[in-house]
Amino acid sequence: MVVAKRPTIYDVAERAGVSKSLVSLVLRDSPRVSEEKREAVLAAVADLNYTPSRLAAGLAGTRTRSVGVVIDDFSNLWFVEALAGLRSELAAGGYTLSVADSSLNAHLGLDPIEAFRALRVDGLVLAGEASADAVTRSGVPAVVLGVRALSAELPELPVIDSDETAGGHLAVQHLASLGHRRIACVSGPGASAGQRERGYAEAMRELGLEPSIARAPDTGEAAAREVARELLAAGSRGAAGRSGSNPTAVFAVNDPMATGVIGAARELGLAVPGDLSVVGYDDSPLAAYGLVSLTTISGDPRELGEAAGRALVARLEGDASRIESRSFTPRLVQRGSAAEV
Repeated sequence: MVVAKRPTIYDVAERAGVSKSLVSLVLRDSPRVSEEKREAVLAAVADLNYTPSRLAAGLAGTRTRSVGVVIDDFSNLWFVEALAGLRSELAAGGYTLSVADSSLNAHLGLDPIEAFRALRVDGLVLAGEASADAVTRSGVPAVVLGVRALSAELPELPVIDSDETAGGHLAVQHLASLGHRRIACVSGPGASAGQRERGYAEAMRELGLEPSIARAPDTGEAAAREVARELLAAGSRGAAGRSGSNPTAVFAVNDPMATGVIGAARELGLAVPGDLSVVGYDDSPLAAYGLVSLTTISGDPRELGEAAGRALVARLEGDASRIESRSFTPRLVQRGSAAEV
């Protein structure tokens, strides 16, 4: 089988009867090209089905129209909606995006920021924890999406997030309104989980209630199931009821952890929400599944992604009037996992 040779910028120049440098000017949409030459080059590009190399453009010192996005947990479905919103705004600005999970190859010591730097991306969206030094070395505009610890190290970067302390308050207030007084929190590591946990603890104390926090080693479903099993097992009497000291409700700091709590409860013979009410956080696609039907706190991740995309495009285009940090107000999404005592 003969593989067709991919056309190069030299082939375009030869077809259009111009120099390679003039083709580069046209591809960069330079105003220093006559309309006649521009049309000839664009016609050659179309005839040859030529696709410019973004890496070659970067090495030549031109913009690649690409953006690197750092996340820290592919398993967290919050990123699905956040990336969808981000993609819509970047596409409108003519940018493509590449995504890297900072934890996926952590065992190899690979820094996703350095990888993006090698690819000459035009900008970065930090939707997960990253090295502040690496971000600075990248030399490109960046925006922080969500609550991240690195924001304290790089205060000059615009931050697009949700008021997650308020979200923790909201979860407790909802459960208290349903008559719950023994409300536990299943939490984990990270700045975002920390703010949600803080909101929970503040709200409990404001209501004159004693906080009860069980922290998992990570923010995944399996880890939450394990700590929730320990939290709920002592004094559990199965579907017939709960002991007088065990929680009647649990607030989990994200939706995967909330499903872990539900799984642990069912393993112990506890009905949700009959014996135990559960509230999650993020309103990820998982929460709306009928089998889960999870009451959750939403920070509107799609809207957050859109706002981060607009902020980054504004930085890339030098429009300082549209570059600002923004914090959204979370809201309660009621489904079937929480009920009155």
